[in-house]
Amino acid sequence: MSKNSPVTLLDMHKASLDPSIKVDPRRMELYLGEAEGELCKRNFWEFVQRLWPEVVTETLIPNWHMKYICNVLQRMAERVVKRLPKEYDLIINVPPGSSKSTICSVMFPAWVWGRDPRLRSICASYAHDLSLDLATRSRDVVKSEFYQRHFKVPIREDRAAKGHFGNAVGGERISTSVGGSITGLHSHIIVVDDPVDPRGAASEAELVDANNWLGTTLSQRKVDKAMTPTIMIMQRLDPADPTQYLLDKVEEGKKIRHISLPCDILPHGETGEKWEVKPARLKVHYENQGGYLDPKRLGQDTLDEALIDLGPRVYAGQMGQAPRELEGNMFLRRGFVIVDTLPDKVLRRVRYWDKAGTEGGKGAATAGVRLAELRNGMWAVEDCVHGRWRASEREFIIKETAKADGVEVEVVLEQEPGSGGKESAQATVRNLAGFKVLVDIPGGKGSKEVRAEPWSVQVNNGNVVLLRGSWNVGYISEHCDFPSGLKDRVDGSSGAFNHITGLGKKKKRGGIW
Repeated sequence: MSKNSPVTLLDMHKASLDPSIKVDPRRMELYLGEAEGELCKRNFWEFVQRLWPEVVTETLIPNWHMKYICNVLQRMAERVVKRLPKEYDLIINVPPGSSKSTICSVMFPAWVWGRDPRLRSICASYAHDLSLDLATRSRDVVKSEFYQRHFKVPIREDRAAKGHFGNAVGGERISTSVGGSITGLHSHIIVVDDPVDPRGAASEAELVDANNWLGTTLSQRKVDKAMTPTIMIMQRLDPADPTQYLLDKVEEGKKIRHISLPCDILPHGETGEKWEVKPARLKVHYENQGGYLDPKRLGQDTLDEALIDLGPRVYAGQMGQAPRELEGNMFLRRGFVIVDTLPDKVLRRVRYWDKAGTEGGKGAATAGVRLAELRNGMWAVEDCVHGRWRASEREFIIKETAKADGVEVEVVLEQEPGSGGKESAQATVRNLAGFKVLVDIPGGKGSKEVRAEPWSVQVNNGNVVLLRGSWNVGYISEHCDFPSGLKDRVDGSSGAFNHITGLGKKKKRGGIW
């Protein structure tokens, strides 16, 4: 046997039985190295620990949740390697600073090549720069001396870009940002790491765009829909965030495994609220560590500082994985109930328009709210058209919306004060010839806040439902911010309500001045 060949288990066994048999230290070193490499191939958690220094400068501080997540990911990957149907998609909610990105976006795509170098992974994050950074670190793992010595999966030089690199047998790691184009690309594994920027979690547009992209674009980028799992790991940000978007699909038959790991299970606030651990059996790990997920990195001092920095509502979401409804000064968010079908027969419908002539920007917008009075005494907001358009585009949208609603839906236009408001209302009336149109002159009825009070009573007492739609997020957020921020959708809603109930009597039928 060559002196450079690794020692075998049989050699070690013989040496243990016969002291006269000596094992060359260099051969022993080779054996231990090969054993370590094989262990890393077989066990993802061992791989993470061994390759950690390649991409992280701070010393690894292991915690039970890291090993647990690694084991869950390995189970999913093994099924992909065997080309078996997936058991479920996976959602993992953990606080920031829990090494989630290093494990899921950096280490995992590299490790799966050790099991099958032909596998392709799509890895997505909320921002292009973040996606590239994670991809660069993952490539550093693959190019490391240890990885190449034991895994022997070299990167192709003609496909070695930061965001999209591959190996010699067809394996690829493809990075993208939420909303990015990935046309023509298909993967065996999809990893979504923080699909929404925590700094913009309350943004209506970002939530809607992320949810739509997950549902309509990323979901189609699979080699085999029955086999390719989607793994999403994020901190909770909002009751309408991508986690909730995917969990809502369980009712439609989608299989999802949900892991939710709050920072602690200790009582919070005056109510003594304790955050929920999913699956519940994992609570024992918290109990063994004084009630904390990770007392070394997320101990009480660190959490106290985070509470000061984030505030109670954001802290509950990001650290406790318990996103709270944003309560407004006048409208309570819990008052809005989203439904798929109306709970009773419709007696009357009205589309109320609060117009603005602004194109783009962040100023006043045009809002057209369609409100239905139900036979059971409740109210249903069926639709809300909202945007910032120049006058000609706005008038086109108003007319097309009227066509879609049908002639049985009354159209009410709010007339702004002054001659300009009157002329604008007249122009819209002419544009809607053939429809039942009325002009609402709110002068003398008080401020927008006063006009919204009757509407807020109905909302806060649970008498209002919203038909499910992509407009729900922005509609609810604006109400909860009211009277701060924008008021267009609130004004459109209260105007429609006041019109149907007769609370605002100063109206003129369209075109009769």
